[in-house]
Amino acid sequence: MTNPTPLHNRHRTVLPDWLALYYKHPIELTHGEGRHVWDADGNRYLDFFGGILTTMTAHALPEVTKAVSEQAGRIIHSSTLYLNRPMIELAERVAALSGIPDARVFFTTSGTEANDTALLLATTYRRSNQILAMRNSYHGRSFSTVSITGNRGWSPTSLSPLQTHYVQGAVRTRGPLAHLDDAAFTAAAARDLEDVLGQARGGVAALIAEPIQGVGGFTSPPDGLYGAFREVLDRHGILWISDEVQTGWGRTGEHFWGWQAHAQNGPPDILTFAKGIGNGMSIGGVVARAEVMNCLDSNSISTFGGSPVTMAAGVANLAYLLEHDLQGNARRVGGLLLERLRGIAATVPAVREVRGRGLMAGLELTKPGTDEADPDAAAAVLEAAREGGLLLGKGGGYNTSVLRIAPPLSLTVAEAEEGAEILEQALRSI
Repeated sequence: MTNPTPLHNRHRTVLPDWLALYYKHPIELTHGEGRHVWDADGNRYLDFFGGILTTMTAHALPEVTKAVSEQAGRIIHSSTLYLNRPMIELAERVAALSGIPDARVFFTTSGTEANDTALLLATTYRRSNQILAMRNSYHGRSFSTVSITGNRGWSPTSLSPLQTHYVQGAVRTRGPLAHLDDAAFTAAAARDLEDVLGQARGGVAALIAEPIQGVGGFTSPPDGLYGAFREVLDRHGILWISDEVQTGWGRTGEHFWGWQAHAQNGPPDILTFAKGIGNGMSIGGVVARAEVMNCLDSNSISTFGGSPVTMAAGVANLAYLLEHDLQGNARRVGGLLLERLRGIAATVPAVREVRGRGLMAGLELTKPGTDEADPDAAAAVLEAAREGGLLLGKGGGYNTSVLRIAPPLSLTVAEAEEGAEILEQALRSI
């Protein structure tokens, strides 16, 4: 058996203390195939977290591997100062899929950078540094994005280039609105938005919101809430930024984008994406209507955003996803998995709630009989699941007590059942 301690010691010697690692004895993943990965000891795991929702289709997908290899054999890098065929091809496809009219696309290397760009566009377009954000939110780790993150566990400073106003409504089953039915919840959250705007000085630039909060523990509002918000925003000329870094590309099963569950008043003004589109390659991006995207009055480039190699991967990965209807698979297999998880939860007192849609599920753990978060239980289940051959994620605005499940969208029914069985044993072990 390989001793991970020397590598872990090297990690701790040269990398920051705040760079988180899972597990008491961290593992080194060496390779993957399909929905499985292997560690340095040869242990095989069913991957239910996909590199934080990034391995969207499958590990070592031949179509993506081939596209990357062939492009790398031609040219690896050129920057955005030159015409770039793979970048233009992917931009055309993303623009057409976005639902935003007269769309323009700008590629970045991460979701953080995508949200950073969206904030730059919105504040420039509106000539305001005021941003509306949702409580319990997460939008990245840059200086501007941590300042709009409504989760203190992921926001290391109160310093900010922006003035942020936090709005109610993103968490359906906690907080002062939780007792209301969906219609009353939405109406109360919209009134809260109006109240917050009454306290803001001058024009607000934008509302940024995740349709389903990722790091926040896969929480979400009732369908239609952001559509109702849009009515308020439009009266004030405020832009809507939909952060689709985790919800995009059909992961929710019911919709290709998370914003489509709130579409009664049209698409967002700005959409950000990342993670799954590259299937592990570093791709992020922003989609906005031309009027907003073109509002910058200075030159700009992206040295690594739109790299020929990553764009070739994105083109191949998106084609595979569409041709194999992985959104439909997420709906079918994800529905079966959620039903199975709810059945398990009904017999495990530590599980407060199972939530999510498609292949995006969260299990919130609390001390039995209470609403008190139990991060120790979540950590114990994470360890027990790994011992059983299953990799999960963690999250949640309430002391990281939510188990996050987001496998590749090609997950089979048999693999979903296998993962649920391992997770059930892990839950019962605590």
